[in-house]
Amino acid sequence: MAEWTGGCACGTVRYRLNSAPSDAGWCHCRTCQLNSGSPAMAFATVPFDDYEIVKGTSSVSRFASSDFGWRIFCGECGTPLGMHVQHQPDTIDFSVATLDEPGRLAPGFHIFYASRIPWAEACDDLPRHDRFRPDTRGLSGTEPPLQTPLP
Repeated sequence: MAEWTGGCACGTVRYRLNSAPSDAGWCHCRTCQLNSGSPAMAFATVPFDDYEIVKGTSSVSRFASSDFGWRIFCGECGTPLGMHVQHQPDTIDFSVATLDEPGRLAPGFHIFYASRIPWAEACDDLPRHDRFRPDTRGLSGTEPPLQTPLP
């Protein structure tokens, strides 16, 4: 079985997944749009302890992206690496595009599709959910923050 490895754009941060990722999907929420600089962000999940930074630990930065979670990114180049949420403390979501071989992991659904940018219509037949999927664990109080335009 091939290893699951990845890292940031500048090569400072490298990670290894110590188990196969699961639950890959597209997120169209405004927070993911701002974090990725794109209309949607592809993510997948692994157990929290199976996301191992193997190089550049001191360069991994984090910020609170909502009142229920935080994002990690390379402090040198800004590559978004992952998100950890309080309502799912045993897992971490990571950015699929940061894998060395992102083509190995195809998304299987869309979430926060109601927040999509109007010109960024998905061209696939994957299930679309206006917000979180109905079976997502621990949803109470976990809506992404409303974004207000900068002055």
